[in-house]
Amino acid sequence: MAIKRERNDPAARNTQNFGKKSQFQGKSRQAPPPKGNEGREKPQSFHKPKVSEEGWVWGLHAVEAGLKNMSRKGPIRLYLTEDRQKSLPQTLLKRSDLHMRVTPMAEFNAFLPQGAVHQGIAFNAPPLEGTDIDSLMEAALSRDVPVLVMLDQVTDPQNVGAIFRTCAAFGASGLIMQDRHSPVMQGVLAKTAAGAVDVVPFAKVTNLSRALERLAEAGFVSLGLAGEAEGTLQEVLETQGWRKSAGPRGLVLVMGSEGEGLRRLVAEHCDHLVKIPMPGGFESLNVSHATSISLYEALGRNY
Repeated sequence: MAIKRERNDPAARNTQNFGKKSQFQGKSRQAPPPKGNEGREKPQSFHKPKVSEEGWVWGLHAVEAGLKNMSRKGPIRLYLTEDRQKSLPQTLLKRSDLHMRVTPMAEFNAFLPQGAVHQGIAFNAPPLEGTDIDSLMEAALSRDVPVLVMLDQVTDPQNVGAIFRTCAAFGASGLIMQDRHSPVMQGVLAKTAAGAVDVVPFAKVTNLSRALERLAEAGFVSLGLAGEAEGTLQEVLETQGWRKSAGPRGLVLVMGSEGEGLRRLVAEHCDHLVKIPMPGGFESLNVSHATSISLYEALGRNY
């Protein structure tokens, strides 16, 4: 379906240097101790980082979920205010790969992008890489109602973050994206997802069409959202016997990009093209909103 374009994803950043001690050593770059905490022992590995989204996750829910996710690779360099340190569950601060620094609120603006709503807590770590398509399918099929969401070159980080959050809310089994046309799991995306990037499994694949073929072999039925489709999502779900014993083993909802919608080859590999009825006559929906409606039809309507 046609989706209104918003913002393009910034170019993927190089994350190869994360984890190297050289970034955090050397007295000439060491940040001064925060005021009001004289005498507190500070890790010697901390230095004032440059303003960037690279590797950063900020905001209370996003950071807490990241610290709980033991599959997230370190090192994790955590910055938080003294009040936030006291309010956090202390079990989250016991990771062996965690380096913590108590930081005054005013200092966050020195290393986070302007306007970042950080709530006095942020960490820097290697971005999540996800799993492979076979592992994602296997985990999905172990659930009572396996529903996957596939994004066809959806690049806006706020849209992708909102889709992660919707997947978590409705209990989707996972998210599939193309590795060359998807944003990194950090910054604005992670903040918008409010922790869902560390909760919802995801896989990045080279070719979406081949991924759809692999999903079909495993028993998934794929529904591509397209404004020009004849049948509605609800109608096709009913005719497919979705959530009935004779229905498909799993479902894939394929969402098109913000500007062009589904690409031709991806659409051709979908079992059905479906639309969301819009009696108000408006042309299209934001892709994150369309995903919310689609997951409601597939997972939420019968509750």
